[in-house]
Amino acid sequence: MSEVLTVLITGGAGFIGSSLADRMLALGHKVVVLDNFNDYYNPIIKRQNIAQAEIHPNYKLYEGDIEKIDDVEKVFRENKIDAIVHLAARAGVRPSIEAPLAYAMTNIIGTINILEMMKKYNVKRMSMASSSSVYGNCKAEKFSEDLNIREPISPYAATKSADEQICYTYHHLYGLEIYMLRFFTVYGPRQRPDLAINKFTNLIMADKPIDMYGDGSTKRDYTYIDDIVTGIIASVNYHQTGYEIFNLGGGSPVTLKEMILTIEEVLGKKAKINQLPMQPGDVDKTVSDISKAQKLLGYNPSTSFKDGIRKFIAWKKIGLNAN
Repeated sequence: MSEVLTVLITGGAGFIGSSLADRMLALGHKVVVLDNFNDYYNPIIKRQNIAQAEIHPNYKLYEGDIEKIDDVEKVFRENKIDAIVHLAARAGVRPSIEAPLAYAMTNIIGTINILEMMKKYNVKRMSMASSSSVYGNCKAEKFSEDLNIREPISPYAATKSADEQICYTYHHLYGLEIYMLRFFTVYGPRQRPDLAINKFTNLIMADKPIDMYGDGSTKRDYTYIDDIVTGIIASVNYHQTGYEIFNLGGGSPVTLKEMILTIEEVLGKKAKINQLPMQPGDVDKTVSDISKAQKLLGYNPSTSFKDGIRKFIAWKKIGLNAN
């Protein structure tokens, strides 16, 4: 991006959002963050994520909730926003089964609030986090953006599918330029503590058993955080078509067993495994077809799974040594 932008990042204190904010600041852009610091996981972690960014002169933080239109409007009213990266969402497949209404409020109503303010304040550009979970238990060898996604198997997935359609509607009616990014299992430094790689690493390091759901054959297309951030920025810089859906994946799916073995190898420590049945809402596999993002965005993930795990565990050890 040659132009200097003021970019609003919703959910900007989280794992992906804070990593994106750091990169945007390094590139010379101005960053405005809206985050509600909810307690889905310890809010102190989010404070730590943004500690360095907060002292940067081009960084501005708003503590507010996308479900509250007044919180959203305050940000738009007080800043001349050039582009939005909308990452704020209620995360987690399994918890969405227990609290579907909460997920609908945050992920659907919250997104409509953002779109309404874009319309009101004439902000034309947004990249938004969708999810590989929209594909459900897809039987295709690879998941491409033109596949049928009418069979989500969790409320979380259904809300993300709905967001894609709502955003298309606003593109069609009001000429908003919106790019939906289907993320495939993002991992790396700052990963949420409830996600498998972080959780398993912590438990193996502490000599505690890990819960392995199913026989270990489920596959995930793990994507390293630096590659995801590069893909997001490419979408912000893309202006050709007005509305698109892009898969942002790692391109090389890894089984659950292989994931555990890789962590064991890098840590030099064996896991104690507690095998359990598959859980409702979990999909069998995610396999991204990234050819569209490669062609239109120049997206080319460059971090192998093993290298990504090495970098993640190195970051974990730095944190442990600092405490």
